[in-house]
Amino acid sequence: MQLPIRMPGLGHVNMYCFVDDRGAAVLDPGLPGEPNWEAIQDRLRKADLDVRHIHTVVITHSHVDHFGGAARFRAETGCRVIAHEAFTLFGGKPYQPHLEVSVEHLETMGPTPVPEGAGPEIVPWWMRGEGPRPLAPWGGARPAPDAEQRRQWEAGLDVTKLIPRLTHTVRHGSSIRLAGRDFFVWHTPGHTADHLCMVDPEEGLFFAGDHVLPSITPHISGLGETPDPLQAYCDSLDRVLEVGPVALCLPAHGHPFADLPGRVHAIKRHHTERLEKLKAISKRLGTATVEQLSQELFHPRNWGPGAESETYAHLEHLRLRAELERRRREDGFFVYTA
Repeated sequence: MQLPIRMPGLGHVNMYCFVDDRGAAVLDPGLPGEPNWEAIQDRLRKADLDVRHIHTVVITHSHVDHFGGAARFRAETGCRVIAHEAFTLFGGKPYQPHLEVSVEHLETMGPTPVPEGAGPEIVPWWMRGEGPRPLAPWGGARPAPDAEQRRQWEAGLDVTKLIPRLTHTVRHGSSIRLAGRDFFVWHTPGHTADHLCMVDPEEGLFFAGDHVLPSITPHISGLGETPDPLQAYCDSLDRVLEVGPVALCLPAHGHPFADLPGRVHAIKRHHTERLEKLKAISKRLGTATVEQLSQELFHPRNWGPGAESETYAHLEHLRLRAELERRRREDGFFVYTA
C-alpha cells in the first residue's frame, strides 16, 4: 500500500499489510500527521479493512517515514508495536526491554492496553525549539528536516504522539507469525544500526525495508554510533545473500523486483566506485574538509548536511583502512589527507 511522502528523492513509502483470521498486521506505516493517516485509512478501506482490524505494527528501522504512523495505530487500537531490540531514536540509546519474540507468543497475544502516559521522553533537537543547531561529528551542520517538512509533520501533532512505544522487540533469527505463517527476522545494520528485514521462506518473499532498494542506494549516515557504518552495511548486504531462494524482493520505496543477488552486487559496486572516486578527489585537493570533499563527490543539487554525512561515512571507512589520514583543526572541523 503506497503512502505519499515528500522527502528528497522519494515520493512514497510502501506499507505492507498481512491479513489473518484475527485481522491484519502492517509493516512500516509511513509518516506521522493527518495526510498520512488519511492515506492509510483509504488504502485499508480499499482492501476491505479498517484501522480497528490492525493488531500488529512492525517497523523496519528508526526513520520517521517508517515509524511515524505506529504511535497513532497504538493509540487507536492498542496494537502491538514490534522493532529490532536496537531500535533507537534521534541518536539516543535503545530504551525498550530486550525481548525475544516467539511465534507462540505472537500467535496467542491479542492487542495490549495503552499505559497511561506511554511514550519515552525522547524528542529530536529540531523539535525542541531551543538552543543552537548542534554540530555534526565532522564539524559541519547536523542534518535535519527542512522547514517545509517540519511544518508538514508537526501540523496539529503532539510531539509525544510521534514517538512509538515498542511492546515487543526482536533480534536476528526471531520469528513473527504474520498472515498465517512464519516470517524470520534478518538484522541488517548499515542504513541504521537497528534495521531489520523479514524473510518469508514459504513464499520466497524478502521484505527489504530500506536495505536493498530497486533503483537508488540507501543513505549511509555518519551520525550513528557505529565506527564504520559503510562496512556494516556491506556486511549486511553479504548477509542477505545467505537468505536462500528469493522469488520477490519487496522494498520500502519503489517497486518489487526479482533479482535480489543482482541488486546487492550492483549496490556494492556503487560504493566501491564511490570510494575510489573519493580517494582520487582527496589526492587532487590535498588536505580538505568533509564539506569540500562532499561538494566534489555530489551534484550541487544534493549539497548539504545529508551529502556531508554520507561522505563522512565513506571517509571514515577509508581512514580505518589506513588509506586516508584525519586530524581536527582548531576550529573543530575534521580535515582529511590522502
